[in-house]
Amino acid sequence: MYGFSYYTPTRVVFGRGSVDTVGELVKAQGAGRVLVHYGAGSAVKSGLLDRVERQLQAAGVPYVTLGGAVPNPRLGLVRQGIELCRREGVDFLLAVGGGSAIDSAKAIGYGVAGQGDVWDYYEHARKPAACLPLGVVLTIAASGSEMSDSSVITKEEGGVKRGCNSDLCRPRFAVLDPELTMTLPAYQTACGCTDIMMHTMERYFVGGDTMDLTDGIAEALLRTVMKNARILMTDPADYDARAEVMWAGSLSHNGLTGCGISASDFACHGLEHELGGMYDVAHGAGLAAVWGSWARYVYRDCLPRFVQFAVRVMGVPEQSTPEETALRGIEALEAFFHEIGMPTSLRELGVMPSDADLALLAHKCAAAAGGQKGSAKVLYEPDMLAIYRMAR
Repeated sequence: MYGFSYYTPTRVVFGRGSVDTVGELVKAQGAGRVLVHYGAGSAVKSGLLDRVERQLQAAGVPYVTLGGAVPNPRLGLVRQGIELCRREGVDFLLAVGGGSAIDSAKAIGYGVAGQGDVWDYYEHARKPAACLPLGVVLTIAASGSEMSDSSVITKEEGGVKRGCNSDLCRPRFAVLDPELTMTLPAYQTACGCTDIMMHTMERYFVGGDTMDLTDGIAEALLRTVMKNARILMTDPADYDARAEVMWAGSLSHNGLTGCGISASDFACHGLEHELGGMYDVAHGAGLAAVWGSWARYVYRDCLPRFVQFAVRVMGVPEQSTPEETALRGIEALEAFFHEIGMPTSLRELGVMPSDADLALLAHKCAAAAGGQKGSAKVLYEPDMLAIYRMAR
């Protein structure tokens, strides 16, 4: 195993009615004025935004609001939020929504606390030195941004999607009420479950040493998400299934499933980010669309991990050769993706790029990664292009 540093400072308030603690949670942070940042309308239609505002009013916390965060959150709205916060003297951020609102709030926090163009942090031209503190009221189990150090933003010009990672943006608290996720459409629920699994697998399919305990946690998390995703496809109001998936989402991306590994992979995320930037696809669906092609491209370089995954997670009996066992495991996960309505190719995703488009996607992916990406197998631009072609 490898040494590691595990840091997870976020206070989690979990369960029915937990949203009713948000006023006191914000007040305890000493906030002078809060920006409530939310999505494209569901927080308003569901009455959640009114509920949050009543909590802030009861706690005597002044606030301003900014809606409009969308999937693949946009740099333009981030810049608008930075200006609003500076004008209004905001010193605390409250994201109400899913990963898009949270990631957008984190970027706003970087921009208000820093100097210069916030996009520099996402292009890795500079590292952030500060971030406004923030809290979260989560409405979709997916990105894990409520406990993570990551934020992903899309720049409209050129359709460029980039991430910034820093412990500075980890939320001070996260309110997790599974009931808030019950009205999600089945497609969004499935996308969320896929994203949770991918965050775990990006730390599971790696080269080098690992830890048995970390493997066991990751494998249990994957099995739990699959079991409860199936339940939610037929009974979206099942509270226990919603709770299992919501907690899995937080644990999948707070660093726990990466303790003791050599290096995480995140090549699939890199490949999907370019798809999301160019075609504005749902993140979880984009990940499912490229995963099988990535897996078939790299599995021989990470064979013991793929065999272990097939047996322990997918329940595949060991076949006559390790290669056959690994491939059966890949097929089994793709079958699960289809079962919950997720695509396993770009065509099924609704994207049909030309050869030139694929070359551009691969070039942008390699450039964003500094030339190479991956741990299960290190990928370079020709490898990325080959995977995109396989996925088509």
